Parts: sequence; structure tokens; C-alpha cells
Amino acid sequence: MKPAVLIVGADKGGVGKTTITRTVLDYLASKNTLARAFDSEFPRGTLKRFHPDVTEIVDVTQAPDQMKMLDTLGTSEVKVSVIDIRAGLLSSTLKAFTDVGFFDAVRAGEFNFLLFHVLGPSISSLDEINEVMPYTGGRNYFAVKNFINETSFFEWDPAIYDSYFKQAKGAVDVNIPKLNEMAFEQVELSGVPFSTFVKNKSAQGHNANYSLVLRGYVRTWLNNIFSEYDRVGLIDRLTDRTPG
Repeated sequence: MKPAVLIVGADKGGVGKTTITRTVLDYLASKNTLARAFDSEFPRGTLKRFHPDVTEIVDVTQAPDQMKMLDTLGTSEVKVSVIDIRAGLLSSTLKAFTDVGFFDAVRAGEFNFLLFHVLGPSISSLDEINEVMPYTGGRNYFAVKNFINETSFFEWDPAIYDSYFKQAKGAVDVNIPKLNEMAFEQVELSGVPFSTFVKNKSAQGHNANYSLVLRGYVRTWLNNIFSEYDRVGLIDRLTDRTPG
């Protein structure tokens, strides 16, 4: 398997990028696919709080940390790297990766690259599509609609939404359903991965005392997301088993 990079990001803030990254790491673990993660919310880091064993906090704007992510792709035993890009840094990160030759290596077949572009329910999010999709070369670009914060996407004018996606040929729609707010809050307080919360385990692996009801909400929600990732062939695309 060749090394694969999955970037999760958006230039707009507040669209739930880290939440989605957490579901991706849970999904990969459920498929017995080892992954390492980079949390670009430097220096604090949110992703690392939930997935400390596989996550390193990086400053994606600095060459030494770019080297930590990219120079190790070919040598790391873990072949899947998931990068959670802090709000406002997606376009600049993609440009930096272009400048250092990462996308040349992707085109040469050295690495697989996938982009989870997390959209908010606004025209500004749609404008981002035209800016960031070209970096994927029209392949393995996922337009992720995250309903965790908002319950409607462009319902007021579907024609505008459709017009943007006609330009985005090859885009794959991914829908992240809304999670019960109380369940979401309890997982945040627990500080464990969603899958660990469902199993009623603490961060130390001990039995916990999470609500049966709230665990049920999280289990159903996570299963629905896993079905979405299955539907779009996420594992196959990461491992290059489909034409994409």
C-alpha cells in the first residue's frame, strides 16, 4: 500500500472539521487500518485531546512541521496520515504543499491524496469549492456537509447549490448527520473517541458510567457516518483500489 494523505479542512470556521476528523479516525480503526493524525490547531490542539496516542500537534505554516508530516510519508510504518487543518488555513496549506512538490509526487503516483472539504451552509463555503478543488486534480474531492451545527443546507435556493456542483465535476457528496446535542456534550466532557464512549470506556480503558441513552444516540449516529464512508469507498480510495 502506498502512503495516503487525507486532509480535513475548510477556510471557514465553525463547520466542525475536528468532529469529522474524529469520526474518520474511529472509522479507520474499525476497519483495522492504522492511521496517524496531525492536529494543526497549534499550540493547543483539540484533536489530540480525543486521540492522543496517534496525534501530533503541528504548525502547518512552518517548514519543520511540514517536514514532520511529508518527509516521513515514505518511511513511516503507518501508511495513512490524516491532517486536521485549522480554520482559515486550508487554501494556504494546499498552496504550501504545492510549493514543496507534494502534489507533483501525488501525480507521479508516489502518494494517494484525498480532501475532505467541510462545507458550511453559506455561499462563502461554496465559493471555497472553486478555490480548493483544483488541488485534487478532480479526483478524491469530498464535499462534506456537516449537519452537526446546522440543520439545513442551501434549502432556500437549491439552484445556487446545484450550479456550484455542476462546476465541481467529480465531487463526492458526504453527509454527516446531526448528533443529539446532549450526547455530543457528554462525549466532549468525557474526552474520549466516539467509539470509546459507545463502548462505555474511560480514556484509561476502565469501565465508565456513561448514559445508556446517550451512548445509543452516539452509536446510531456513528454507524450512519460509517455507512456514508463505506458508500463513498473511503478505504478503497485511501488504498488505491478504485479508480476514484
